[in-house]
Amino acid sequence: MGDTQRTVELAQTRLDSISLPQGGWTVEARAAALVRLQSQGLPARRDEYWRYTRPDTLTIATAPSAVPEQHSEDGVFEHLDALKIVFVDGIFDPQASDDLSLDGITIERLATAAEFDIHWAKPIYGSLEAAGQTPVARPLAAFNTAQASDGILIDVKSTPSKPVSVIYRQKDAGSDVTLHHVVKVAEDAKLELLESGAAAARFNHVLEIDIADRGQFHHVRAQGPDHGCRLVTHLFTRLGTESVFKSFTLGANGLLTRNECVIELTGDDAVAHVAGAAIGDGDFHHDDTVFITHDALRCESRQVFKKVLRN
Repeated sequence: MGDTQRTVELAQTRLDSISLPQGGWTVEARAAALVRLQSQGLPARRDEYWRYTRPDTLTIATAPSAVPEQHSEDGVFEHLDALKIVFVDGIFDPQASDDLSLDGITIERLATAAEFDIHWAKPIYGSLEAAGQTPVARPLAAFNTAQASDGILIDVKSTPSKPVSVIYRQKDAGSDVTLHHVVKVAEDAKLELLESGAAAARFNHVLEIDIADRGQFHHVRAQGPDHGCRLVTHLFTRLGTESVFKSFTLGANGLLTRNECVIELTGDDAVAHVAGAAIGDGDFHHDDTVFITHDALRCESRQVFKKVLRN
């Protein structure tokens, strides 16, 4: 059996173990993502793009167990004045979350918004992910677009008075979570998005950000610090003229972490900075992959990553 056939069969086995969302405005994007996934297959250990990271535990049907560890429930951003959105084992927790109303922006959940036929996120959901499949296939991102049943949709019309903080909590040792967030930043608007916590034993995450001319998106993410978690994250963004994208990720522990960032600079004088730091204790694997396309004049991109290992 050839490698391609193996990866395609692996994808089909994974799909056979789940049920895909149906109907609503996401149906076309999900169907297209499913076609991509079935054509590409899921990554295997001999995949060149995964030469330093074995993806086996990210692709098997059942997530390996990871016992939740005890931490402050609000994580590293607990002292900041921010609108808090909480997911527990991938399930939205309305009691722990703040009211989703905030000046300048609208916040919705994918699970409820996807029931409609028309939505502002339709042109974005799955489209940045699809564009990011060239020149390198990212089948775990396609799997996310096809399968994610929840996530946060943020329409930024003007700059809000405080950041939005998405907090992830794990309770179930066997939790297997897929979330898909979409952010649209209008001209001259700015959003600060915070993410923190250990989401699940296995976590597949996609964040798509469309930034209009002179818009700004600032992103700070704290992953972990649970030791047994496995996660793969994908960040896709498209920048307009004079727009700004800045993202920093701090990864702590985690048995396997793979963070992918795909940036399209489509407007002149756009700025994109991607940075990260990782600290690990014991059995720890952390892999960052960044792909930036300069498709406009006088754009600036920077990447800085630091990693500290113990034992």
